[in-house]
Amino acid sequence: MLTRLAPVLVARRRRVLVLAFLFLALAGGLGGGVAKELSAGGFADPKQQSEQAAAALDEVFHTGPSNFLLLVKAPAGVDRAAAAGTALSTDLAKQPGVTSVVSYWNAGRPVTLRSKDGTEAMVLARITGSEDDAVKNAKALGRKYDGTFRGLSVRSGGEFAVYAQVGDTIERDIIRAESIAVPVTAILLVLVFGSAVAASLPLLVGVLSILGTFLSLHLLHYGTDVSVYSVNLATSMGLGLGIDYSLFLVTRHREELRRGLSVADAVKETVRTAGRTVLFSAITVMLSLSALLVFPLFFLRSFAYAGISAVLFALLGALVVLPAALAALGERINSLDLRRPVRKALRLQPPRVKALDEGFWHRVAVTVMKRPVGVGTSVVLLLVLLGLPFRNVVFGLPDDRVLPRTAQAQQVAQALREDFQGREAFALPVILQPAPPSVSAYATALSRVPGVERVDAADGRYMSGRKVAPGEPTFKVVGAERLSIVPAIESIGPAGERLIKGLRAVPAPSHVLFGGQAAQLTDTKHALGSKLPLALLLVLAATFVLLFLFTGSLIIPAKALVLNFLSLSATFGLMVWVFQEGHLAGLIGDPIVTGTLDTTMPILMFCVLFGLSMDYEVFLLSRIKEEWDATGDNTRAVAIGLERTGSLVTAAAGLLALVFFSFVSSDIAFIKLLGLGTGLAVLVDATLVRGALVPSFMRLMGDRNWWAPASLKRLHARVGLAEAHSSPDPISLEEPVGV
Repeated sequence: MLTRLAPVLVARRRRVLVLAFLFLALAGGLGGGVAKELSAGGFADPKQQSEQAAAALDEVFHTGPSNFLLLVKAPAGVDRAAAAGTALSTDLAKQPGVTSVVSYWNAGRPVTLRSKDGTEAMVLARITGSEDDAVKNAKALGRKYDGTFRGLSVRSGGEFAVYAQVGDTIERDIIRAESIAVPVTAILLVLVFGSAVAASLPLLVGVLSILGTFLSLHLLHYGTDVSVYSVNLATSMGLGLGIDYSLFLVTRHREELRRGLSVADAVKETVRTAGRTVLFSAITVMLSLSALLVFPLFFLRSFAYAGISAVLFALLGALVVLPAALAALGERINSLDLRRPVRKALRLQPPRVKALDEGFWHRVAVTVMKRPVGVGTSVVLLLVLLGLPFRNVVFGLPDDRVLPRTAQAQQVAQALREDFQGREAFALPVILQPAPPSVSAYATALSRVPGVERVDAADGRYMSGRKVAPGEPTFKVVGAERLSIVPAIESIGPAGERLIKGLRAVPAPSHVLFGGQAAQLTDTKHALGSKLPLALLLVLAATFVLLFLFTGSLIIPAKALVLNFLSLSATFGLMVWVFQEGHLAGLIGDPIVTGTLDTTMPILMFCVLFGLSMDYEVFLLSRIKEEWDATGDNTRAVAIGLERTGSLVTAAAGLLALVFFSFVSSDIAFIKLLGLGTGLAVLVDATLVRGALVPSFMRLMGDRNWWAPASLKRLHARVGLAEAHSSPDPISLEEPVGV
């Protein structure tokens, strides 16, 4: 396929480039504002019990948990501001889409709605409508009420205010990350290629991948829910993989030109060889990301949409647009050598093209293979040590604390946690269907569960096993009854899980549904855990099969899986150490440390990083296999393969890591985690794993690296994949990296 494609691209290069630039304009115009269109939710399975409870609240009782609130401050005391507070509550209740307004002043002045010092009070409300409409409404209400109202100081907060600020923050984050990554990447590409013309081509493919992915997300959101957080992955993987794939192809093209091929023949040979490796590398990454589609949370599925789209457009840019550009540029690919003035100013000689057996990475491989046990054991112990903190991982769900401390919605939520006696805004709904004759005994038992402050029911309010006040008659309708449990503890985290476990253990008088944050955390962990084996199986099986097709070996794919798990465990351990335990958090913008790690992050990072690590594995193995087929010398094949790819893979990994590291500048906590974790994992994989563990393992296994049963050997001979020169070349064909 690629052999037939290359001549077409060469012959119709101008048409291809014109269509590419028209696509860039279209994708930028339609998808450029995609972050404004997407959802900030998606952290729950719609079929889980907590979501069914929320649906029953809405459909049966026409109410639900408060999702918008106003925090009101009266310096003289909220009891002296009754008239203004009541007027504020009444005014909020009149706003379109706002229902169920309950405030300190219109609910009998309960102490749970008043701060401990008496200077602040809450106005709780519910915004109805779709999530997108509710977020827009929360923004409008914030603009209306933030500030002063009849002498009261007012700040808005709540679930949809958090969502609104998350969306705005991510838009700013993308602009900031791109303003960091693109210029620095451009400079590094010039250092790698020397030629400004050659350096511009990977950036072109990267931009095409980003805008193409934005267009995909824009179109997808019309048919399904898409998380706004996925835009960050679209940007990082689009730019990073677009540059990676282009880097390999442009380097191979320049190799072929130095071998004496014409421009057209060099393009064809590049597509036939490096293009094939890029194709199956991209397939590996897409298969790894596709495992996210098995999870019921559209937050995770959205990262699959974004990641697969980014890889697909990076692949199309590298295999279609880039060859056309290479054919159009011809020998000008080496124009504008910006390293020449630097060398001249520093009086440096141009780098000498070295033989394959005297390069840096060849020396590294030989050194490692002389002491494979010592080097391999040392690196394995280091990775295991880095991974140990993951044993102490505590999973939670994201809330307002993903925002920075300067965000108003986060400040309001923190004030509720610290300054108010109860957790009225975090009440857990309980739905009983059908309505039992009496809930008194059940409510009494629930109020005794550790972590419960009180239970509100239709026939009374219960605390510590006794009825303390009249109830809420509206809590009972024909065919159903509801209760409201106000927790005394932080409901997102281990304490919340213990609370919901205790509540669900109480025998219920009829079918019961528990909702709220504690139930959502428990249900979400179960939903993820039930699908995790299938996702792991898909990733591992796809990776194993593709690596077998590249190598014809069963040992090398098994080795790759083991080394990947080692590398990932080290990354996960570091993420717990930094983001859960708070070590060195001040160096990355001081995100709020909650003592938990978002439940979805290890799954997301596993699928992303497994794909990316296989990306470099394919490039390395393609050259090792090439030399093994030519010589049958395992040790030489490893050394030559590492020398051919070492500088290139390291440069590609450094550029990709830089793109991910740019998202450490994000103001969203788990986007920082994703950026830092992925960037570190890419660097560890390209250095310690590829530079030390792979040579150690392959030296110890010797010729057994290439073992497979005879039947599979015959299968590989028929359908196997390889990247090979038409003729061997004893000289290192890698472009020297650096000045």
